[in-house]
Amino acid sequence: MLNLLLPNPAALVKTESTRTLLISDPHIGWELELQEKGIHVPSQTGKLLTKLVAVLKEYQPEALVVLGDVKYTVMKSEFGEWRDVPEFFRLLEPYVSKISIVRGNHDANLEPLLPESTSLLPATGAVIGDVGVFHGHKWPSPELLGCKTLVMGHLHPVVVFRDPTGLKMTRQIWMRADVDSESFAKILLRKANVKVVGSVEETLKKHYNIKLKSSELYIMPSFNDFLGGRPINESRPRKEIGAESLIGPVLRSEAVHVDDSELYLLDGTYLGTLNQLRGL
Repeated sequence: MLNLLLPNPAALVKTESTRTLLISDPHIGWELELQEKGIHVPSQTGKLLTKLVAVLKEYQPEALVVLGDVKYTVMKSEFGEWRDVPEFFRLLEPYVSKISIVRGNHDANLEPLLPESTSLLPATGAVIGDVGVFHGHKWPSPELLGCKTLVMGHLHPVVVFRDPTGLKMTRQIWMRADVDSESFAKILLRKANVKVVGSVEETLKKHYNIKLKSSELYIMPSFNDFLGGRPINESRPRKEIGAESLIGPVLRSEAVHVDDSELYLLDGTYLGTLNQLRGL
């Protein structure tokens, strides 16, 4: 069962035996790019750590899973990341027994930065009870189709509001979209080079020993609120020019009903659907 830990950009997955905290996209070391341009921003890693420790203390999960993009640089690791990333996870160890990271597109060469006790999961995702988690820059594994609820990061979704004077306000949001289970299953099986023989359900049973359940997808806000995000209500509907502003193959697929997705502020306020906000 998935619980959104409002007003935190975090969620809790409860099974019969474990409680797993989910966060996404901390992007440790984002200040380094600004420093290279002559803009001095002190390291914000301590603030991220304080915020996460407060959530861990409040909910006391047995496990923590980060849904990708632990660090900011993509292919390399800057000096500051070599300092901040290991220290970040080392200081989390007293508060949670198990820490895992689903690899994101910013996590190349991440392994040398992680303590031995922190495990790295594939970008295709993992299953936690009845919840399937993945980062979102790649297609998830068909194994996640056996989960009713899917959770991804990667998008950093925000909405932007403007008043008549032009003042702009940006707020982080949660997104919840319905999934066309069979269409999504066909896509993932094709990407995994598995031919559908008979029905989709029969194929999943034969190759993965699962029953098709996936019906909803949650897109997490970034745990790092310094970064901003993509103003999804300023994107155009898919039927007009495609979902070009929604990054990742899953959100661009016709199997996820992004245009009708429900949008929630971090305090739980329901804003309406994406199509409704685009029309304002």
